Amino acid sequence: MVPAGISKFAVQPVESLLNRKLLINAGGRLIDLSEPRIMGVINITPDSFYSGSRYSGGTGALKAAEGFLAEGADIIDIGGCSTRPGSPLLSTSEERDRVIPVFKQVRREFPEAVLSIDTFRAEIAREARYEAGADIVNDVSGGTLDEGMAGVISELKVPYIMMHMRGTPATMQGLSEYDDVVTDVIQWFGKRIPALFRAGVSDIIIDPGIGFAKSISQNFEILRRLREFHILGLPLLAGVSRKSMIWRTLDSDPGKALNGTTALNMAALMNGADILRVHDVKEARETVILFQKLKAGHR
Repeated sequence: MVPAGISKFAVQPVESLLNRKLLINAGGRLIDLSEPRIMGVINITPDSFYSGSRYSGGTGALKAAEGFLAEGADIIDIGGCSTRPGSPLLSTSEERDRVIPVFKQVRREFPEAVLSIDTFRAEIAREARYEAGADIVNDVSGGTLDEGMAGVISELKVPYIMMHMRGTPATMQGLSEYDDVVTDVIQWFGKRIPALFRAGVSDIIIDPGIGFAKSISQNFEILRRLREFHILGLPLLAGVSRKSMIWRTLDSDPGKALNGTTALNMAALMNGADILRVHDVKEARETVILFQKLKAGHR
């Protein structure tokens, strides 16, 4: 079923439900998303919601990156500003001081790795690209927190992960009223994607923003109906790793949410995800291998 109103938002004429764009150019490296890819998370923060993803400096981040690559990560996503629900926005200077030096270290140590900068600030994205060789920009705000982001992404000629969010991390959980969460989020993307293409952005990956301005029931609704986002004709990222939809449902905590994460990562793959953003690369890679075996049985 086509969501009401989506037909008027032309995405790319060559794209369709039967011909999604699944090849992206990340810093000169072509990434084929016809097979699921894994993005490992490294947070240069003291306050990200899952303590196992926090690193205070370069040594820990380098070790984490080495481990992720050995375990099969296709992309490493490095951020310096927590976006957990309720968190205040970090200043630009503090985010820069946290993340850029570490990003440079990881790039020097792993020159062939595909690295993503997790930031909603155009200024940080530009510095990460020019000073540290970032291949991808991952923006949790989808451009809503920095109007300059579209122009910078066009300038940098890098893939852009555009996530859906309302408000800011501090206010988003009070902004979860939707007529229909999946249709509304698809229409939000449908209004913004053409503007990005007009600005010269060529590679866009969409992230419905599970856990961002959505209730637990809405998160599960998005996951169940994830394949509907294929109407946009673009690669689809799912980020459920250790989120509260898992540990609150199981009356647990983020540190005990790996088993639930694996279960929902498989659900995301079966419902059409192209990239899994995760804290636990080894387990996610095993999930992809098993998914591919299941999928092969239908060929």
